[in-house]
Amino acid sequence: MTRRDLIQKVILGGATLIVVPSVIESCTKIDSGTPSGNPSGNNNKLTIDLTDPAFSALNSQGGSVVTYGIIIANTGSSYIALDATCTHAGGTLTYNGTNNNFPCPVHGSVFSASGSVLQGPAVTAVKSHSVSKSGNILTVTL
Repeated sequence: MTRRDLIQKVILGGATLIVVPSVIESCTKIDSGTPSGNPSGNNNKLTIDLTDPAFSALNSQGGSVVTYGIIIANTGSSYIALDATCTHAGGTLTYNGTNNNFPCPVHGSVFSASGSVLQGPAVTAVKSHSVSKSGNILTVTL
């Protein structure tokens, strides 16, 4: 092996160690942060106190929050709750209040307010959850 061959292999190997992990990371789930909210003891309901500053975005039309793997959005006339994890590559969904849909920033999948796929590459819908409001408390049935 010549010195030139050795240097080329070292450079190629170093570049591979830098590029490959970043490419793999771009296809993984986006961390939505620390969960908040208060799931009830029977694990089938999530309660959200709209007076809690952590959920202040839900007091405005177009606002959304992600908590316990659920994205909750205020449409102006109601609240929508879907599983927050994209069924394609596990990215965390966001809410687009203008179009009333849920895009995934990882690969561009878009889900409707009911959870169905509007645009791929995802082919499987995300689960929709019912939401009720009593005073300042939202209850999401999981």
